[in-house]
Amino acid sequence: MNEGGFIMEYFILILGLLLIIGVLATKFSSRLGVPALVLFILVGMLLGSDGFKLIDFSDYNLSRLIGMFALVIILFDGGLQTKWSTVKPVVTPSLILATIGVILTSLIVGIGAKFVLEVTWFEALLFGSIVGSTDAAAVFAVLKGKNIKPRIKATLEAESGSNDPMAMILMISFIQLISMDQSSYLTLVGSFFWQMIIGLVFGLVAGKIATIAINNINLDSSGLYPVFTLAFALLIYSITDLINASGLLAVYVAAVLIGNSEITYRHSIFRFNEGFAWIAQILMFTILGLLVFPTHLFTWDIIWKGLLVSFILIFLARPIAVFLSTVKLGYNTKEKVFLSWAGLKGAVPIVLATFPMAAGLENSQLFFNVIFFIVLISALVQGSTISIFAEKLGLTGPKKTEPMHSLELVSLGKANAEMIEYEASDDTTIIGESLADIEFPNDVLVNAVIRNDELITPSGDTKIEPGDILYILVSRKSKKELKQLLKKEKEISTSSA
Repeated sequence: MNEGGFIMEYFILILGLLLIIGVLATKFSSRLGVPALVLFILVGMLLGSDGFKLIDFSDYNLSRLIGMFALVIILFDGGLQTKWSTVKPVVTPSLILATIGVILTSLIVGIGAKFVLEVTWFEALLFGSIVGSTDAAAVFAVLKGKNIKPRIKATLEAESGSNDPMAMILMISFIQLISMDQSSYLTLVGSFFWQMIIGLVFGLVAGKIATIAINNINLDSSGLYPVFTLAFALLIYSITDLINASGLLAVYVAAVLIGNSEITYRHSIFRFNEGFAWIAQILMFTILGLLVFPTHLFTWDIIWKGLLVSFILIFLARPIAVFLSTVKLGYNTKEKVFLSWAGLKGAVPIVLATFPMAAGLENSQLFFNVIFFIVLISALVQGSTISIFAEKLGLTGPKKTEPMHSLELVSLGKANAEMIEYEASDDTTIIGESLADIEFPNDVLVNAVIRNDELITPSGDTKIEPGDILYILVSRKSKKELKQLLKKEKEISTSSA
């Protein structure tokens, strides 16, 4: 009994320390110019068997489970934050990069791995397929808050959010070929299209159902809505994966749909998922760091092989794949160079590298160590220079400034009312109108106006200016009418223009 209690308390202590160290690491990462995921991995390596020996962990199956769970959370948060207006124009190039681009990258890396690692052709192509896709967790983490042009940023995020099915298909296919479990190529092609199409369709349908449920089920507390939304993310992934389709793609698509819809308690849902995504990143990369023994990783054999394969991947495979995949798609040379450089590797390759180990393949430990080394190189070299590259290539947008104001929304579930944030754009007809002249529903109250990062206490004479952010308190029964009013104003503005 005492021993069990000690183990439980030790586990909770370590978990608390990991989260505190992880949060502090994000602070130091911005100052050092190093992606936070690198520091999380280093923390895991330091706490592991070759470091301070606080945690003895080598369960690859559990790591894969935790890694996939974390990827679902991270992808869901990334999808919520994605604006469809910026993603829509780049859907085609993103999907091409996520399919043809992954195949080309995997093929070129596989050719290099054949001679560098001295393995069979099937093993080399298996290695290439594991590192062929960009990593959503790394891309979302590194690009977050960067003032990179929306079109390029959206291309990278959409590619990383949709390229896992191709990487999974290639990896599983080569494991089957190596294990002499022959599968017909027709079956493999059919499996790919099944994963992509069903994942996309189920994501759209489930995202629509989740949006309707969030808006129409009246819960007792606003704190339940984020949990309710997260539950849909886990449900969407699991159901899609059970029917052998791409659960990660379905989660990302559903999140984009939810994030771009009008949903109740939007701020609570977004902030909760953002915080939970940070927890997932910290735990996932730390646990992946625990799997590595520095004494095995930082040997001359792994270092020179990892450096050489990293060079092939970063300077040959990815650029060739990007330039060939984006022919006649409207990207100039500078944009293609940046897309090539920003093909970050992260959790996905490490998680995928555990599959050959679970299958008991001969060179699986070598693959895992080299792939882990490649991820570190990619995160350190590419991840820490993303902003520099964007500036040098002239691909940065206007500097992003975080608002200085803060408005905490309290739970109004019992009062059957909520707060809505509305930003007045230039083409809105309420511009120049005073609040007293706008025909709001009777039970609507404008509580605050934010203008140029300053709080203005509204009165009937307050006139709306472009860029004003209005916080409007509205009852549930009048919410639909208010939104129709705001939507109608936009449509009138567009037609009059």
